[in-house]
Parts: sequence; structure tokens; C-alpha cells
Amino acid sequence: MDYILAAVAALLLISGALFALSAAIGLLRLPDLYTRMHAASKVGTVGSGLLLLAAGLYSQDLAILARAIAGFFFLLLTAPVSAHLLARAAHLSGHALGAVSVRDDMRKR
Repeated sequence: MDYILAAVAALLLISGALFALSAAIGLLRLPDLYTRMHAASKVGTVGSGLLLLAAGLYSQDLAILARAIAGFFFLLLTAPVSAHLLARAAHLSGHALGAVSVRDDMRKR
């Protein structure tokens, strides 16, 4: 049973690290603030959550696992909302879209 738990934790750890890596690549490669913020909030949230779950499972303690699950749900609820609010504030302050952006839905407001 310990091997199965270690294998599941390792898979969660590797997948979380890959998500975090793709978020970091997105921060470096994407053209403007809004697409970078999208990569950081969505992919970074999933990567961090998977890493939290891996740590909670590997600890083999129910209290630590419960805290890791609570932290995962907290990340899922707060990171996209805060990224949306930051993007809205950047747009209202006049930060320009990238050249590859097709349309600006908030320009009408």
C-alpha cells in the first residue's frame, strides 16, 4: 500500500511540476500582460494545487491531507478571481493590449 501511495504522490508531484513549468513558460513567452496573467492564474493554480495534494498524500496524515485539500480549494476559488480583478484594474488604468489581440470587449465600458 505504501508503494501505491508513493506512486500516486509522485504522479501528482510530476504533473504539478509540469503545470508550474508551463505557467512559467507562459509568463516568459506570451505577448502582453493579460495573456501572461491568464497563464499564471489558471495553470499556476492547478500546478500549485497538485503539488499541495501530493504533499498531503505523501504525509500519510489525515489532518495534513485535509489542510492540503482546503488549501487546494482556496487556491481554486481565489486565484482566478484575483487575476480577473487585476486584469480589470490594468485595463481601467489604460494598459494596452498586445498587438496580437483581436478585440477588446471592455472598450465599450
